[in-house]
Amino acid sequence: MSASDAHAHAAFETLAIHAGQDPDPLTGAVVPPIYQVSTYKQDGVGGLRNGYEYSRSANPTRKALEDCLAAIEGGRTGLAFASGLAAEDCLLRTVCIPGDHVVIPADAYGGTFRLFSKVLSRWGLGWTAADMSDPAAVRAAVVPGKTKAIWVETPSNPLLGIADIAGLAVIAHETGSLLVVDNTFATPYLQQPLALGADVVVHSTTKYMGGHSDVVGGALVVADEELGGQLAYHQNAMGAVAGPFDAWLVLRGVKTLAVRMDRHCSNAQRIAEALVAHPKVTAVHYPGLETDPGHEVAAKQMSGFGGMISFRVAGGEQEAVDLCGRTELFTLGESLGGVESLIEHPGRMTHASAAGSPLEVPNDLVRLSVGIESVDDLLADLLRALG
Repeated sequence: MSASDAHAHAAFETLAIHAGQDPDPLTGAVVPPIYQVSTYKQDGVGGLRNGYEYSRSANPTRKALEDCLAAIEGGRTGLAFASGLAAEDCLLRTVCIPGDHVVIPADAYGGTFRLFSKVLSRWGLGWTAADMSDPAAVRAAVVPGKTKAIWVETPSNPLLGIADIAGLAVIAHETGSLLVVDNTFATPYLQQPLALGADVVVHSTTKYMGGHSDVVGGALVVADEELGGQLAYHQNAMGAVAGPFDAWLVLRGVKTLAVRMDRHCSNAQRIAEALVAHPKVTAVHYPGLETDPGHEVAAKQMSGFGGMISFRVAGGEQEAVDLCGRTELFTLGESLGGVESLIEHPGRMTHASAAGSPLEVPNDLVRLSVGIESVDDLLADLLRALG
């Protein structure tokens, strides 16, 4: 029995450390090497060693990451890209052609919305935004014969909306569509979309998977072998692949994903509860709160509620902007999912590309990426900034 066979049915924490990462057969190195190489010696014309000919097509470090991603998401095929948006673009141009249509979330990530509204719309791809927490609204947004995918973020960015993955999978498959789930906020440690009926999982591996704010990357994971082959073909043909060092950094991050997410979740729960009690906070969006409209569905499909919180402040846009500048431990910055805590104003920062659209976010909204520092220190910083 190989090491790969031995951990084929292992628990998540074991797969994250061992899947795709058997010790190097040449040296015994326990960490996969960084194959910083573009081309490979052939043993005679067409005589490839283990299928490697050119690192856009395949690279051993990237393959280690891709095998690990497939294992921890419970899929057949994992593919690693240069960014989350590169993964999304490859997926959409693989499963759609001009004239097709996609149902997207009414509170999608700004970069995803821009890809649909400014880039792929010019290529002839139609889209309709729908409230993903309302199955009837999603079904109504489907264009018969045209809709090829229903695109879901759960939890969503930045309003932490929750969608019922299993319920939406039924709608997608009844209408001949693929269900695509952006699992960036939840991570496969907290949520397994493929097991709930999704067809494709999308990640910005920049975020929790990498986990240390030092790499940009993306990923796709699918359960269907034929779709996996089509995506792999387009990954190579379009070329937005993860570089070897970037793949190695994400693989390093994934090893500690479980223990990091436990702390992200516990810290976020404490902070969300403190915000609810604060007189200057008018609304808190966090699925771990029993009063949150998505709590019941989130509790059914997630093993924890994640490290992302958004909240609205009394005093409007200027107070929200000023608050972002008053914290000290919470660093003002875009992105999320790193070990350090971040604060931002979505309306002017991550979601500025949605301004003036149906996906525009409230201007008094503040988003937190709660890190793994001492929760008491984080609370003190936030409460001081709120005044």
